[in-house]
This record gives sequence, C-alpha cells and structure tokens, in this order.
Amino acid sequence: MNNRANTKAIFQSRRLCRARLASAFALILAGSTLSVNAADSVDTQSVGLPLQQTHNSAQPSANQQLSRPRIQIAILLDTSNSMDGLIEQTRNQLWQVVNEFAAARQNGMPPILEIALLEYGNSGNSIEAGYVRQLNGFTRELDAVSQGLFSLTTNGGSEYCGYAINTAINSLQWSQSASDLKTIFIAGNESFAQGPVRYQDAVRLAQQQGISINTIHAGNHEVGVRDGWQAGALLAGGDYLSIDADQQVVHFYTPMNARIVELNAQLNETYVPYGAQGPVKAERQLQQDQMSNDISAGLLAKRAHSKASAFYGNADWDLVDALRDGEIAAEQLESMQESALPEPMQGLSAGQKLDYLQQKQAQRQSIQREILELSASRADYVAEKQRKQATAAPSVSDALTGSIRRQAQQKNFTFAE
Repeated sequence: MNNRANTKAIFQSRRLCRARLASAFALILAGSTLSVNAADSVDTQSVGLPLQQTHNSAQPSANQQLSRPRIQIAILLDTSNSMDGLIEQTRNQLWQVVNEFAAARQNGMPPILEIALLEYGNSGNSIEAGYVRQLNGFTRELDAVSQGLFSLTTNGGSEYCGYAINTAINSLQWSQSASDLKTIFIAGNESFAQGPVRYQDAVRLAQQQGISINTIHAGNHEVGVRDGWQAGALLAGGDYLSIDADQQVVHFYTPMNARIVELNAQLNETYVPYGAQGPVKAERQLQQDQMSNDISAGLLAKRAHSKASAFYGNADWDLVDALRDGEIAAEQLESMQESALPEPMQGLSAGQKLDYLQQKQAQRQSIQREILELSASRADYVAEKQRKQATAAPSVSDALTGSIRRQAQQKNFTFAE
C-alpha cells in the first residue's frame, strides 16, 4: 500500500509540475514579463505575434493562429544573360517590400507572409523542367528567400514564361481560402509568348485558383506591350509595369543606421536554436545579415526592420518562436533531448529552461520595439531626402508594393500609413 501511495503521489506531483509549466508559459505569451506602455506609439502587433497590453488579454489560440489571413507571393525571375540588374534590384529591395506590408491587417488580424522564389530562362537548369528551378516553396523563413536571391547567377537563355507560371501554380502549396491574397510576379525581358506552354492557358489556370499574375518587363514599356507582357497581366487581372533593371538602388545614410545595426546584433542573441537544423539556420541568419551589410548599412537597417516585424518567423529552428507559435508545447521542454538544445539550456531543470526562454522573449520584444521606433524615424528621414531628388524610374520594389497593395485591398486588407 505504501508503494502504491508513493507512486500515486509521484504521478500527482508530475501532473502538477506540468500544469504549472503550461500555466507559466501561458503567462509569458500573454506578455506578463514585459510591461507595455499604453502611450507607446509603436504598433505592438508588429512585434512577433500581437503583444497583449494587459494580463487579462487572451493570446490567440492555436486555431486562431491557423485562421490568420495569408499573403502568398511567388516571385519568378528571369536569370538568363543580361538579367544581373534585375536580380540585384530584387536582392536590394526584398526587405523594403516586406516592410511595406508589416502593418497590414485583415479584420484586425496581422497576416502571415509566405514567399516562394523560382528562376526561369537559365540554361544551367534542366531542359525537361523548361529551364525552371524552384529555390524555395512558400515559406515564412525570409532568410531562406534572401539566401536564394544571393545564390542566383545568370546563364544562357530560353525564357518560357507560360511554363514558369504553370510550374509555380502546380508545384507550390497555394492557400485554398478565397480571402487570402495569392499572387505571382514574373519578371523578365524577352517575349512573353515563348515556350511549349501558352501563357494564355497558364493564366487561365491561375484564374481558376484565384491567383493573380503581375508582369514586370525589364526594359522599354512599349516593347513590353508588344511582346505580350501587358496582355498576360490584363488577362490575369493583374498589373503590368516596365522597369529599368539596370537602375542602381540607393540606400540612404541616416543617423539611425548605426544604432539599428547595433540593435540587430543584440536581436540575434535572443534566438535559441534547437534541433539538428537549429545551428545551421542560426548561422544562415548571421550570413544574410552580413550579405546585406556588405551592400550597405542602410540595407541592413531595412532587414533589421523586417526582423522586428510580425512577418519574421523562425519557429522551425528558434525555440522562442516555436513555443510562441505552438510548434512545441511548454510541457515538452521537460522531455526534450539535451542534444537538441543549445549549450546554455543543457542541464537545466524544466523550470530553469522556461525562465531562460522567458528572459529571451522579454529581451527580444524590448529590442524589437526600439528597432521599430528608430525605423519609423529613419523612414521619415529617407522620405524627406527622396522629396529633394528627381523622381526615379520605377523599380522592382515599386512594382511589387503597388500591385500587392491594390490587390490586397480587394481582399479587405487595410494598411496603416
């Protein structure tokens, strides 16, 4: 009897411990460890998932997380010869595009942003695949998209736009919700009508699935009209824009750059890589920071702004995001293998692990808020500089942001100015 009583007491103690762990982490997610000033002008919903300003506010449930609206953008880039400028523009403006939509809301909910990246027209790719290659499917891991952009090189060229669009429609995991924004951007400079798949057929397939198609001709506007780029966009209910692919993207110096770069380094210290891929992807994060910084501190400042927004999620490798997003339950901390955890968490009790993650999340939210405040000041400074300059020709960023805003508004998205 004594043994049975002892066993029962042990099980009850373990259940109580797990309940306390779950309750404690719920308090973390509700923001109990971080005081938010109600007068703070920063949009707290842009910091991770929506921050709660009182302890009585409920954090979105797992079902609510699943029901968050989505913005899905598939970017198809021509990487044939002469398209180096197009690739360079896209690399330089990825984070600017992300930042344009950080304050988007649909019915008060911040959307999930997913970006896919494909290249076409490169002779180094398989002829059986129509010279099309998918670098990444729809992902919230924006570092993967950045890594893909920096890996692109140009070669050869048979630019099959219809084939590329058809591949994107059939190979990507598109949302089935009619309220989500689903759009393809295809950019290039040769005839839109080349290849074994008629672009008209590919466009109709996109329409059947509620996917809009926007075309970006890297060259003269009238040549793009003549070569079918405008017709393809109009048929798909999208936009046509011509750009100067060789235009250099200017990243303005601002007095805020140095502090934002410093905060970005501090932000990286709040990530807690776990699992086999954790250290690899944490290193990728640092590499993409360096890639941006090598171009300009201004570009790294834009990237840091994106990293402080709700769109930057790394639940696949960061334990703080994984717990926040429900990828890992709080009670699983107790049973996680030591080898799956970073060195600072190895050997800690379950309660100590929770304390460690609690501190990291509090630090992250504080740093993110300061980055967002400085980024807002930086944006005002840059806008004033731009007003004093001659109007530049449209770029990749202009094409993407203008079209996405218009099409998102048709899906009842709103944008805070």
